[in-house]
Amino acid sequence: MKSKATKNIRSIFAHLVLIVLSFLCLFFFYILIVNATRSHADLQKGFSALPGNYFLENLKSVINDGSFPMFRGILNSVIVSSCTALICTYFSSLTAYGLYAYDFKLKKVAFTFIMAILVMPTQVTAMGFLRLVTNMGMYDSLLPLIIPSIASPAVFYFMYSYLESSLPLALVEAARIDGSGEFRTFNQIVLPIMKPAMAVQAIFTFVGSWNNYFVPALIIQSKDKMTVPILVATLRGADYMNFDMGKIYMMITVAIVPIIIAYLLLSKFIIAGITLGGVKE
Repeated sequence: MKSKATKNIRSIFAHLVLIVLSFLCLFFFYILIVNATRSHADLQKGFSALPGNYFLENLKSVINDGSFPMFRGILNSVIVSSCTALICTYFSSLTAYGLYAYDFKLKKVAFTFIMAILVMPTQVTAMGFLRLVTNMGMYDSLLPLIIPSIASPAVFYFMYSYLESSLPLALVEAARIDGSGEFRTFNQIVLPIMKPAMAVQAIFTFVGSWNNYFVPALIIQSKDKMTVPILVATLRGADYMNFDMGKIYMMITVAIVPIIIAYLLLSKFIIAGITLGGVKE
């Protein structure tokens, strides 16, 4: 009886903690949506938990504002973030598989080199990267925001760790004995095993690329090629006469919709991976 009562107390405590954490996560989304329904004058008055009546007005103001192309910016961010997530997860998984499944002399050196790049800040190489992009004729283009995602040390390390815990090398050897080519083995045998890890990293990569401001601010100059963070910064940097907090909150509200959609599309793979990991053979 005592053990059962202890379990009940732990269960109640765990549920309370989860409720509090869920509230803290969702509360800020609620406030964002509420602020998107309020006017600039109402926002200056202070905090309010009740929605206003300016949702459509703020949305029309953002859409009809000729100073920046909102939908074009969202489309640019969707293109960049989707391509980045796809390229990053696939090639990082391929690199991790190469270092995990093959034995060669410089294997440890290659792994150490990739980990050394992981601790190098982006700002350190920013000027050299900008000069390289300019010399290659890709300045003011979306390509420099996508192509470098092929090399992602953080995603590589996550995939490598996942392979160590989930992929037996005997499975790879069996595929080779059956005459399967290396790319066929990777694409048809290894990738299905890595789906949960790839879904997690795809979400993180998509969100990271979506919120990236530093690199696009260096590369992009044309308004029709700007991404969402630059457009939001443009709104925030408007002069006093044109500054409107309602428009800013509305822009951010519209901008998070693709992120939510990406999570909903990939969450089933994460849940499937957790369920699979909980089954013992």
